[in-house]
Amino acid sequence: MYAEERQQEILRRAREAGRVDVVTLAEDFAVTTETIRRDLTALERAGVLRRVHGGAIPVERLGFEPALATRDEVMTAEKERIAKAALAELPEDGAVVIDAGTTTARLVQVLPPDRELTVIVNSPPLATALAVRPALNVIMLGGRVRGRTLATVDDWALRPLADLHVDVAFMATNGCSAARGLTTPDPAEAAIKRAMIGAAQRSVLLADHTKFTNTYLARFATLSEIDVVISDTGLDAAAAAEIAAAGPEVVRA
Repeated sequence: MYAEERQQEILRRAREAGRVDVVTLAEDFAVTTETIRRDLTALERAGVLRRVHGGAIPVERLGFEPALATRDEVMTAEKERIAKAALAELPEDGAVVIDAGTTTARLVQVLPPDRELTVIVNSPPLATALAVRPALNVIMLGGRVRGRTLATVDDWALRPLADLHVDVAFMATNGCSAARGLTTPDPAEAAIKRAMIGAAQRSVLLADHTKFTNTYLARFATLSEIDVVISDTGLDAAAAAEIAAAGPEVVRA
């Protein structure tokens, strides 16, 4: 087993059980405790586990939300495949809204340079990246900027969304399940996400497979409100079928 595969299994176990133990993991994987500690350190640096005495716990148990830069370093190949698959959902012209997030940021990077679109974002970094594209009309929603996610939130972002209609909303999420829907740690961000979906004719969720094991504080949509879920091949067939049964088309890129 490669280190990355072992680390993904450690993360899965931590999320399932709420905690993992160094000695038990070393016995189960037939490796040294030093190897497991290195794995836990790597997972902590990725922002998905927090080291505690003798083991680690998933960050969701702490109500902890990894910073944007930390999340951007995780699942990079998967996020790039998801973003490229999402291009099939772009209208030929018209308007789209792109939610703040690391996977949606990959979509911004691969947008066709000659596609004439109005693009609405709630992220200063995404607005900056898009503004230099001459074919695009870029609108940034104002409001308070959350330092952890660099997303604009609160009333100054919400009010314009109430009067907008877009063809497609490309959404990000922290967690997703058939039972609990789409969730995020911060209620202010949940309100913006809910308004984005409400302003769109179609909603497309971009989420790597690790998002489908998490549930966070604030729900902003049910799966029945999403038209397409684009994930990666790490999302197993049973989970994909459960999501599809709730309403959306599921694409595994």
